[in-house]
Amino acid sequence: MSTDAPSAEPSRAFRVRRARNWIFLGLMYGFFYMSRYNFSAIAQQLGDIFGWTNQQYGNVISTGALFYGLSVFLNGPLADKMGGKRAILVGAAGAAVFNLGFGLCFVFLKAPAVVNSAHTVVTPALLAHGMTTTTMLATFASLWAANHVFQSFGALSIVKINASWFHVRERGVFAGIFGVMIQGGRWLAFAMSPFILRFLPWQYCFWIPSAILVVMWFVNRFLVENNPADAGLGDYPTGDESKDEAATPATLGFVLKKIFARPTMWLIALSSMCIGMVRNSVDHFWSKYVSTVFDLHGAQLGTFAPYQFASWAMPASAILGGLVAGTVSDKIFQSRRAPVICFAFIGQLAGLFVLSRVFESAWLGCLMLAVISFFIQSAHSMVGGAASMDFGGRKAVATAAGLFDGAQYLAGAIVGTNLGKLLDHYKDPAHHGAEYFIWPLAPMPFAFLGAILIGLLWNARPTARSAH
Repeated sequence: MSTDAPSAEPSRAFRVRRARNWIFLGLMYGFFYMSRYNFSAIAQQLGDIFGWTNQQYGNVISTGALFYGLSVFLNGPLADKMGGKRAILVGAAGAAVFNLGFGLCFVFLKAPAVVNSAHTVVTPALLAHGMTTTTMLATFASLWAANHVFQSFGALSIVKINASWFHVRERGVFAGIFGVMIQGGRWLAFAMSPFILRFLPWQYCFWIPSAILVVMWFVNRFLVENNPADAGLGDYPTGDESKDEAATPATLGFVLKKIFARPTMWLIALSSMCIGMVRNSVDHFWSKYVSTVFDLHGAQLGTFAPYQFASWAMPASAILGGLVAGTVSDKIFQSRRAPVICFAFIGQLAGLFVLSRVFESAWLGCLMLAVISFFIQSAHSMVGGAASMDFGGRKAVATAAGLFDGAQYLAGAIVGTNLGKLLDHYKDPAHHGAEYFIWPLAPMPFAFLGAILIGLLWNARPTARSAH
């Protein structure tokens, strides 16, 4: 079987039904992002309220990322077995419950910490119901870890479903289009959370996304189908399997062998880990960077023009990056993903270096964050949105996505605690925010390493193409 386009153009009814499927899936996953990045969006606010250091905040982030990374490895084969629709409904239900629980932690706060202009604690927070700083952090970390266990079903479900609806020749462009909705969720987290803080207490930054996920659960339950056959449209040839693979039952042994016994998969996973080192360094600390370097507190972020620019420009730039990467991959590199990912790593490397030189300028710093987001999403959309479908195929796509996505989040577990510790180490009481000179430099070696690793797969294509 070739990865050439299907012999017959999909009917209008098929295209309309497919569009409805991925639009509602995309909206659901966008709200997954909102309920995952809401914590990072108000990190400085919560840190000031509870009196956390960068490392303590990083510990909570790392716990969530670690559990996501471990869960996604295990949940990949599970999603391949149960189907993407059921998996995303399970994930949405759990994420809604634990976002609700995270917000309920307000009951443990009797009086907020007092911090100075450098965001250094002067008077610790006064906690209720027998809580101490240690047990409060452990509670937040446990709830955030549980949220991430269920969040891990999101990406797996998306690729599992869409692998049956899109041919290999369509997936690069589709991955870019799908990124529009994903980045919409990121925008909701970083732009809307400070807006919510202007009118409501911090817990509503978790309760509102929780409520939206409940609504989307019902929407996806009734309007999304796993594959064209379930929608009454018959089978759709996707060009990602050889004839032998197409004839082989999707047993657990088949899935595990296809994913874990191939060196190509591990090289992509290691490259994905490098993406994760850069992505998590930026995503979880950029809001704190703006708050700290430019001396902003809580809802002030919502009226600080450079921050507002970044909160819009970063997802917009990421959307553009995904669209460009997908188009270039499909049209110029004949559906090869590695060349595009390699160039994206080089772009990340250059952007991080420039950011390290201009971080004390609010506008230039936020502009560079948008540039870096372009290249991060260019690489991420190719790995998570295209390569997992290409090299996993319909039968093993969720397991492939689990391997690639898990590698990114295990990198996030390394980043959270260690980058927080690094920032605390370079703090200068006489010059608050000076520690952020090290922030863009820390992930640069991983961008370089990622370019080298993925370059080894420059000519790699899906199994069906190589078998043709």
